Amino acid sequence: MQALAAAALFGIATPFSKTLLSDLQANQLAGLLYLGAGVCMLPWVVRRRRGGSVSFPRDGRNRLLLLGAVFFGGVAGPLLLLLGLKVALAASVSMWLNLESVATAVLALVFFRENLGRWTWIANAGVVVSGMLLSYDAGWSGWFGLLCVAGASVAWGLDNNFTALIDGISPEDSTFWKGVIAGSFNLAIGLAFFPWEFGWDWFWAVSLGMASYGLSVSFFIRSAQGIGATRAQMIFAASPFFGVLLSVWWLSEALTMLQAAAAVILTGSIILLFRDRHAHIHEHIQVTHEHEHRHDDGHHSHTHPLPTRGTHSHVHTHEPMVHRHPHWPDLHHRHSH
Repeated sequence: MQALAAAALFGIATPFSKTLLSDLQANQLAGLLYLGAGVCMLPWVVRRRRGGSVSFPRDGRNRLLLLGAVFFGGVAGPLLLLLGLKVALAASVSMWLNLESVATAVLALVFFRENLGRWTWIANAGVVVSGMLLSYDAGWSGWFGLLCVAGASVAWGLDNNFTALIDGISPEDSTFWKGVIAGSFNLAIGLAFFPWEFGWDWFWAVSLGMASYGLSVSFFIRSAQGIGATRAQMIFAASPFFGVLLSVWWLSEALTMLQAAAAVILTGSIILLFRDRHAHIHEHIQVTHEHEHRHDDGHHSHTHPLPTRGTHSHVHTHEPMVHRHPHWPDLHHRHSH
C-alpha cells in the first residue's frame, strides 16, 4: 500500500512539472522539487532528534549508500527526467518511466544480491509489455527525450537499490538529506548559470516537491526495505498511469484503448508479483543496526526497558539464527541462493 501511495504521488509530478517548465529551467525546478521534499520531512527529523535518534548515518557503509542515493536519485535522475520532459509530451514521459522497473530489477539481480523468482520475472515481463504498448501508442516525441528518461530510469534504479539497503536512520531522514543536498546543488547551478525570476512558480514547485518527492520517496523507501527494491519498484510502476490520467485532465492529452490495455496488464503483473515468496533454511549473522520494526515478525525478540507496542525504531542487536520461513529480500534477507 505504501508503494502504491508513492506511485500516485509521484505520478502526478510529471504533468504538473511540464507546466512549471514553462517558467523554470530544469536545474531550478529539480532543485526546488527536492528542497520541497526536505522541507516536508523536516518535522519528522526534528522529532526524531529530540527523541535521541540519529538522523545521519554513523558508519561509512550507510554514508556511502546515502551519498549514492543523493547523487543518482536526487541530482542525476530528476535533472535527466526534466530535460526529457522539456521536449516530450507529459503522457509519453509518464509511460517511459516504466523503464525504471526494468533498471531496478537488473541492477538488484546483478549488483545487490536480490533474489528474483519465477513469478517476479513473469511480472517484470508484464511491466515491460505494458511499457511497450504505452510507448507505441504515445509515438516518438524525440530520441533525445527518450534517452533522457532512460538515463533517469537507470539513475533511479541505482537509487532504489541503495535506499533499500540503508539502515541506522529512518526513511524520513534519508529523504530529508536527499532533498536538502541534491536540491541545494541543482538549485545553485540553476541560479548561477541560467536567468531566473522569483515568483509563484517557486511556491508551486516546492509544494509539488513536498508531495511527489517528499512523502512519495518516504513511502517508497519503507516499502523497499520491507519487500525489496524490485518488488516495491514494480508496484511503483503504476505511477505512469496516474500521470497519464492527470495529463488527460490537466493538459487535455488523449486517452486511448492501448493505454487501457496496458493498465490491465500492469495490474495483472502486480498481482503475480505477490505470489513470489519463497522459503528455505537460511542463516542470519549477528548484526547491530537501527530501523523500524515490530516484535511479532520472528526476527526482533530483544527486550526493552519499558513495554513497547507496535512499530518503533532504535538501535538493536540480532543474535545469530538459523531458521526457515517465507520471506522477501528485506533488510534481513539479502543472503545468497
